[in-house]
Amino acid sequence: MTFADDAPLWQPSQARQSNSAMARFWRAAEAHTGHHFPDYAALHRWSVEHSADFWSFYADFAGIRFTNPPVQVKGPDRMPGTQWFRGATLNYAEHLLRRRDDKLALVYRTESGQTRRLTYAQLGREVACCASALRRLGVQPGDRVAGYLVNGPETVIAFLACASLGAVWSACSPDFGAAAARDRLGQIEPHLLLASDGYTYNGRPFDCLPIIRTLSSEIPSIQHVVVVPLGESPTAEMPRNWLGWDSLLNLATSHEPEFAPLPFDHPLYILYSSGTTGAPKCMVHGSGGSLLQHRKEHQLHTDLRSDDTIVYFTTCGWMMWNWLVSALATGCTLVLYEGSLNHPDLTTVWRLAEELGVTVFGTSASFVEACMRDGIRPCEIADLSGVRTLLSTGSPLSPDAFRWVYTNVNDNLHLASISGGTDLVSCFVLGNPVLPVYAGEVQCAGLGMDVAAFDEHGKPVQGQQGELVCRRPFPSMPVRFLNDPDGRRYRAAYFETYPSVWRHGDLIEITPRGGIVMLGRSDATLNPGGVRIGTAEIYRPLETIPQVVAGLATTVRREGRDEIVLFVVLRPEHDLDAALRTEIQRAIRTSASPRHVPRRILAVPDLPRTRNGKLAELTVTRILRGEPVTNRESLANPECLTVFESLRAQLLQAEPAHA
Repeated sequence: MTFADDAPLWQPSQARQSNSAMARFWRAAEAHTGHHFPDYAALHRWSVEHSADFWSFYADFAGIRFTNPPVQVKGPDRMPGTQWFRGATLNYAEHLLRRRDDKLALVYRTESGQTRRLTYAQLGREVACCASALRRLGVQPGDRVAGYLVNGPETVIAFLACASLGAVWSACSPDFGAAAARDRLGQIEPHLLLASDGYTYNGRPFDCLPIIRTLSSEIPSIQHVVVVPLGESPTAEMPRNWLGWDSLLNLATSHEPEFAPLPFDHPLYILYSSGTTGAPKCMVHGSGGSLLQHRKEHQLHTDLRSDDTIVYFTTCGWMMWNWLVSALATGCTLVLYEGSLNHPDLTTVWRLAEELGVTVFGTSASFVEACMRDGIRPCEIADLSGVRTLLSTGSPLSPDAFRWVYTNVNDNLHLASISGGTDLVSCFVLGNPVLPVYAGEVQCAGLGMDVAAFDEHGKPVQGQQGELVCRRPFPSMPVRFLNDPDGRRYRAAYFETYPSVWRHGDLIEITPRGGIVMLGRSDATLNPGGVRIGTAEIYRPLETIPQVVAGLATTVRREGRDEIVLFVVLRPEHDLDAALRTEIQRAIRTSASPRHVPRRILAVPDLPRTRNGKLAELTVTRILRGEPVTNRESLANPECLTVFESLRAQLLQAEPAHA
């Protein structure tokens, strides 16, 4: 890598550093331990080497309220199997609903401009009514409640109602088809289904009632269906035994929130893997671990404050929705955006940021890079001087995209590239408001997260690519997988490669200054001639070629060896001729190495992506290997796979294909 000698793109001012929550915690930790931590590396080392002390002290610092205090902060130091805060009870929803005043809690905006606002007082009352109604319908602690919902206030209300009484929440966004939703929600055997009657995307309305009927008939555990109208009018043509949202709330007998004290590891929600190699895995996350981890990431690493307005452009089927909702514990305002980010064009959400006074702007790397490719200058479209922090995740953010943000959005914001996953419903590596920002680097490993890069021999390395691992337990590890009574699937998912060490499945490089360069998924690693190559190393040079919109790299096995194949999407006015092919190969060779240069480059009209905007590299790899694809319903654009299926025979020809 060539990032080590780069000058920082941004350096926090002395005032900004000293006034940050990270700096306050740093000073408090020094007073608590009696040790001086000269740099972040020293603070981080204490947080992982004395993790019980760190997490206990941070819980105190963050104001976590235990109904019953723990008898032990941390059990045996092993993975999996560590128990955190044994004997402690608390309630996740209680921490998010501490405020009961007229401060705005939620601002809901649709792509069509519909806007609703709820204060913390209103949110608390709505949650109380919903929880009371759920009890009337027989929902008890430990019961599962499923959501098939848009990113609106009712989704947050229903989730917090479940959390307040101890029910377990799980959701898919309504852009999931019937089969994909059934594959997920059917496994958890929900007692009740809450569903939106429709949604709008790119200006086009979609009716969800047929899918709701399918789910209610094909998931036998569902005893009640509650339909949430997209507009203000009640849903028409609804079966008599279904309830509308207003009818549900009318069942309430209490308007005051009640918060059940629950064990620290009581299930809060169930999230799902992508289902690339089979049925999606159901990851059960605990209430205490999720709360504690999210508070740390919001308060310390994002410097989120009660006077902030935060948006993260997500659906409720992506873990970033869960991460966003936890920000209510800070007492800030959440913006819930429902719809397409590029309707009517890519400037829409930048204008939204100015209109709603967004101070913390969260989005995907693919959105940032789409704006960069289209030559958009958000700072000329909207006044973004109030945006203090920009968060990016979903895929590696390229060095050029880092530079684009500082040139075209705001030259004095904290750009925090963050990376973790559904598996931990949080981050391994993320931002830090007291550290400089370097192009192409995540700033640091999170406090309490013992992150390292392992080589193929299981040894930690620095300055070269390796597997992202975590060597010590952390509180937001899944409590368990559902339908995995002996824990075999859980252990196979994370601990098969390195016993007792969490292997996450990402390739990274840790720089000498402690930054992290994300190199792509290790399960999508290319291995031509026995040399491991991260796909991000191929994608970065493509950003210098204006004719190329996007690329996807994989390998095809021919004549006993793996050859790199690169699929590219071009701008409509360009063709993949010999000159452009040579230009692409030269850019990759110059930026990376001759080993990175694809043997074949083919133009395709579109690349498969998950509903969160991530490239579905493994899906294409399976097609080229002649293996079945099991996650079509999880893709945003499964129709594009037919092109790759038709190209498979061509790629197995003796001579390189030209297309």
